[in-house]
Amino acid sequence: MDKVTMTETIVAAKLAKGDSWETIGKALGMSPVWVTSACLGMNSAPPEKAAAIAEYLGLGPEVATALEAFPTKIWDQAVPTDPLIYRLYEVVGVYGETLKEVIQEKFGDGIMSAIDFSMEVDKIEDPKGDRVLLTLNGKFLPYKSW
Repeated sequence: MDKVTMTETIVAAKLAKGDSWETIGKALGMSPVWVTSACLGMNSAPPEKAAAIAEYLGLGPEVATALEAFPTKIWDQAVPTDPLIYRLYEVVGVYGETLKEVIQEKFGDGIMSAIDFSMEVDKIEDPKGDRVLLTLNGKFLPYKSW
């Protein structure tokens, strides 16, 4: 089973079960963001986590095997038109240089890891309209000289 078929199978099972990614993550003792990413094919799962996800959703070993497979992390190079994803591109487009300057001023010349990384998505209720809180937590990796 390839990652695309795996994702379609998982999403169909999730919808049939009526669970949210939050519910699945909490039930399995895993980050809902990580579980979602793995189920959408952008991360590989260790065997025990792959088996737990497949079992929870009532899916067979072929899904667990596909969850374990290393993904090819590539996406369309065009700016997406989905409004939510586009807005994230817009944030980086508008504030990317600012973030780079502030991070490098605080840490030095380097980058934030997307490998040694975690992310949380929280809802903050606000009388003027609920707010989205994204927490990106990546290890700082300094560039080295040689």
